[in-house]
Amino acid sequence: QSAYRFSGGLHGVGVAVTNALSLAVSVEVRREGGVWQIAFEKGGAICQPLTRVADCSPKMHSTEIRIKPDPKYFDAVTIHTHELIQMLRSKALLLPGLTTYLQLPGQEEQSWKYNQGLPDYLMELLEGRECATDLFSGERYQEEGNTAGFEAGEGASWALAWVKDDSLAPETFVNLIPTPSGGTHESGFRAGVYAAVQSFMEHHNLIPAKLKLQQEDVTGKLAFILSARILDPQFQGQTKERLNNRDAHRLMQQTIRDALELWLNSHPDQGKAIAEIALQSAQRRLKAAQKIERKKGSGLATLPGKLTDCESTDLSRNELFLVEGDSAGGSAKTARDKEFQAILPLRGKVLNTWEIEAGQIFGNREVHDISVALGVEPHPVDAEPAQVLANLRYGKIIIFADADVDGRHIQVLLLTLFLKHFPALLKAGHVYAA
Repeated sequence: QSAYRFSGGLHGVGVAVTNALSLAVSVEVRREGGVWQIAFEKGGAICQPLTRVADCSPKMHSTEIRIKPDPKYFDAVTIHTHELIQMLRSKALLLPGLTTYLQLPGQEEQSWKYNQGLPDYLMELLEGRECATDLFSGERYQEEGNTAGFEAGEGASWALAWVKDDSLAPETFVNLIPTPSGGTHESGFRAGVYAAVQSFMEHHNLIPAKLKLQQEDVTGKLAFILSARILDPQFQGQTKERLNNRDAHRLMQQTIRDALELWLNSHPDQGKAIAEIALQSAQRRLKAAQKIERKKGSGLATLPGKLTDCESTDLSRNELFLVEGDSAGGSAKTARDKEFQAILPLRGKVLNTWEIEAGQIFGNREVHDISVALGVEPHPVDAEPAQVLANLRYGKIIIFADADVDGRHIQVLLLTLFLKHFPALLKAGHVYAA
């Protein structure tokens, strides 16, 4: 009876349903020193009653089931080999020392065996990939009379490691049943890992002020295999691909947090490597959140209101003067040739963009207006000018600053902007100073 305490739900309809959907089913069982056979046909009718057909060793125990699916119930009667392999391999890795075999017609026999179970399997998956930490594995199950309110025997075994590149999709199981869609046990496990790492980082003062870590920062590059043991699992749907038990979240969180926190404090170098990964992820996330897009309307860039545009669309003639302030802009407007000369007055000194990433430069109004007026997006230095300048609106961009210290400063800041974020303009000879 204890062997059935942790099951996937004892519905008892597996072979019965298979029999109902098959043209033929035969079963051969070896137990108690005898070989027994029974056979069915046409959806369940007995064609051979249970019969003892031979003797065998009392130590031999096995069950062999042969089926012939009925085509009228299936789109195709072929078995998905990939899913079969996944199932056989999962039984081998969840039951250390067990060997599973697969023999397909016309193919060599395949077998799987993992002496150490989950750690062996995770090492196999990570072969050839660069890991940031050592592999950490373990198991923890609740004892009788525990104060957490869980049943004796509930808990999990696991193997985990952090990788430097994109993480593997986790593989999780409940009572030896694969749960490819995860569920509360997986979310609880991630929450426990996050809590343990965050506690370690706080204890060692590794979190900068004003930086708030999120769970994804810590677990984004985590590769893990989890085998949970739940007394009364509640799955979503008959295929049991996702666990729904609410208490499983708390159980898994508690199970991994204490164990991982102890391991991190015993291996501070590993903890600091994980902390570095988490901090890099958090900083990337914050930068992405700060990214400011160029304002657009009706699918086309909306030209800045203070731009005094020209009438011509001939790039070989068009000129855009970047002038210092509205007063200079007013003077330039009265002196320009409105057919081919445009004026864009700049308010004060332009932002120094040398250390600013391309995704953040549009936070500055002047830089935003220059980009929109030109019709050019920021681009890397190796960009092909013909591509990035396809929508350029002016053949000459003229920096028109005063002949004093402030004017030269503005000129340098604008040249810095073009050199760093619009290098194709300089390469193609579109930038001038006056």
